[in-house]
Amino acid sequence: MGLLHGLFLLVVGALGAATLVSRDRRGARIVSELEPYKGWIGVGSAVVGAWRLFWVLFELPWLRLRWSTLWLLRAIDGALLLSLGLVLGVGIFQSWMRSPTAQTTLEGWTRKLQPYREKLGVTAMVLGAYLVLRAIF
Repeated sequence: MGLLHGLFLLVVGALGAATLVSRDRRGARIVSELEPYKGWIGVGSAVVGAWRLFWVLFELPWLRLRWSTLWLLRAIDGALLLSLGLVLGVGIFQSWMRSPTAQTTLEGWTRKLQPYREKLGVTAMVLGAYLVLRAIF
């Protein structure tokens, strides 16, 4: 996890908490510029989040040896990216699915995550800012 990953988390978090970010004039301009790419950013976020969660679960047997805060940070990072990616990229994911059962399952997941969208976005921005500052200093 480095500088680019922290910046990506900041972007995904800003799109997730767009109502809070757009209260500021500069934030509203940034969100309006990123809005056309929101779906594709969400798809990329979901793919990266699923990949990170896969590797976190793959490292689970090593967890017995020692508890690592870095492991917990990676798990939170993967869950944030996957959940925000599903919420932001739901339109593109639905256009790819042919099965009505898969579409209703995806709609159910996003319906459950939608009330937490702003909280997830703020959490992603805080984690992204931490990663950026950690990479710089």
